[in-house]
Amino acid sequence: MNFMKKLTVLASMLATSSVVLAQGYPTKPINVVVPFAAGGPTDVVARRLADTMGKIVGQPMIVENKAGAGGTLGTGYVAKANGDGYTLLLMHIGFTTAPSLYRKTQLGYDITKDFEPIGLVVDVPMTVIANNDVPAKNFKEFQAYITANTAKVNLANAGIGSASHLCGMLLMSTLKTDVQTIPYGGTGPALTALRGKQVDFMCDQSTNTMGQINSNTVKAFAVTSSKRMAALPNVPTLDEEGLKGFQLGIWHGLWAPKGTPKPVVEKLVASLQQSLNEAAFKTAMGSLGAVVYTKDEANPAYLAKTVDSNLKLWKPIIDKAAAYAD
Repeated sequence: MNFMKKLTVLASMLATSSVVLAQGYPTKPINVVVPFAAGGPTDVVARRLADTMGKIVGQPMIVENKAGAGGTLGTGYVAKANGDGYTLLLMHIGFTTAPSLYRKTQLGYDITKDFEPIGLVVDVPMTVIANNDVPAKNFKEFQAYITANTAKVNLANAGIGSASHLCGMLLMSTLKTDVQTIPYGGTGPALTALRGKQVDFMCDQSTNTMGQINSNTVKAFAVTSSKRMAALPNVPTLDEEGLKGFQLGIWHGLWAPKGTPKPVVEKLVASLQQSLNEAAFKTAMGSLGAVVYTKDEANPAYLAKTVDSNLKLWKPIIDKAAAYAD
């Protein structure tokens, strides 16, 4: 058998083995890595999805929190995992901002080369909230309060690279002001500090702030969506409040490590799309202000396109915000 025939036979064997693997997949629980602390907004999305999707694939999907370094620790863990379909990553927009926030040597992975995209999951608006001692009654009063008290006002976030960090950075850049930023080890601790009046305000995902807003344990001044959220009809958008064009949604996506067989990826895509169409999942996400993506968006091509456009979008924003802070 000559060399070319050997290559052809080998390729055929590999293709056949991939199909056989997909037909039997999954035969054991699937780990879904969330690169943030338990109880945070991304964790909430992951657990809802894992519960729904696990029933569809026929195996438990276990959420594994690997927090640290703005989500890059858990993301790097998945990048180095076996591409067998049993380790997945659920990450948000921070997937595309990390390359601008960290040096390549700090990341230890390449988001365009080390992952197989599966699809988008949900898009979550941000909410601008403050502790109940802040005297402002609306966003315009709040903006005036920040301007008059820049030296003493502080802004909480869930850590560098978190959605709350990105939102706060963009908001401060838009307002052309700079307040003291206090990072916490997750959204939970940051919200606890806010309720305890140790910090003045934060900008975080509605999936984690809705309960606090509805129970009046914090003040809600604005949302970052293009129109008012159905779940918070009395809270105006930042665009309405004068920050024209300010819109920020925190999209969440699902990835597998590079090298995951195509038939396995296809099975995961189909299971994801079916999960997103489940009424219970849509209702649960809707109650938290999250928008569930459609079948046309919950696929590898659309997620890859979103990653590419966000890489180009966020780099100049982050560079500008960092320069302003300096």
